[in-house]
Amino acid sequence: MTTVTERDALRDALGLLRDREQVAERLLESSAKHSFDPDKELDWDAPVEDGKWFWPPELLSLYDTPLWRKMSEEQRMDLARHEAASLASLGIWFEIILMQLLVRHIYDKSLTSNHVRYALTEIADECRHSMMFARMIKKGGAPTYRVPRVYHNLARVLKTVSTTPGSFAATLLGEEILDWMQRLTFPDERVQTIVRGVTRIHVVEEARHVRYAREELRRQMVSAPRWERELTRISCGEAARVFATCFVNPQVYENVGLDRREAVAQVKASGHRREVMRSGAGRLTEFLDDIGVMKGLSRRLWRSSGLLA
Repeated sequence: MTTVTERDALRDALGLLRDREQVAERLLESSAKHSFDPDKELDWDAPVEDGKWFWPPELLSLYDTPLWRKMSEEQRMDLARHEAASLASLGIWFEIILMQLLVRHIYDKSLTSNHVRYALTEIADECRHSMMFARMIKKGGAPTYRVPRVYHNLARVLKTVSTTPGSFAATLLGEEILDWMQRLTFPDERVQTIVRGVTRIHVVEEARHVRYAREELRRQMVSAPRWERELTRISCGEAARVFATCFVNPQVYENVGLDRREAVAQVKASGHRREVMRSGAGRLTEFLDDIGVMKGLSRRLWRSSGLLA
């Protein structure tokens, strides 16, 4: 990775970085045209549809395992309902962290800048997304699924000590894998209409969030001190491991009448599941590799997470 300063511009392996204010201005324009109020946009009073999934079966953790082949169609659909709730719960946890990281990022920046204004716009988006996910969980009748206590408390530390590039790297980790799955979900007519509506809104609005985070991470990786870049590589790799571990709460399996240990073991051994997770992370890992994040220990941590071959 090379860094070139030219008329106050920055360049990395992907080329010249765009002006921060211009990027934010375009994102603000997009937000004005393509933002949604889920309470008004979606029909929350419509009944749950018989015979429709809460998540595409191919994206379920147990799909195509020996245990899956023994399950009835009703039990498979129940698994989808609970896994959707688990993913939505994970999304809320992550978005609460993200909102706090964004507030920290803009704390010392110009309050009248487009960059700060867009960050506040994104925080408003994430507030609506978290409420939308919570409402979807309730609509499906499944419980909420919290991440294990150790990771819940580890996030308290992250919110306090995370570097700026580390914050944006973690943001992309949480956004891009779920975004890949949701892009497969919202056009899928086998899926509940309310779930398709939720994922459609999230995909449209998260595209802006990903753009903002990618642009800022590129900037940070060429301008931050060396120690900060190295810490970002390690923290990003560890975040990938934690995220992969928390992706589906194992309590899901017990709640649909399965043996927890057997289910977890079969998910870990599943080639299909491994391919799904790596495909979901593929665009992100390629980007992180291009900008110099996937080096040394970071790459080894990503491989241990199962998100990188």
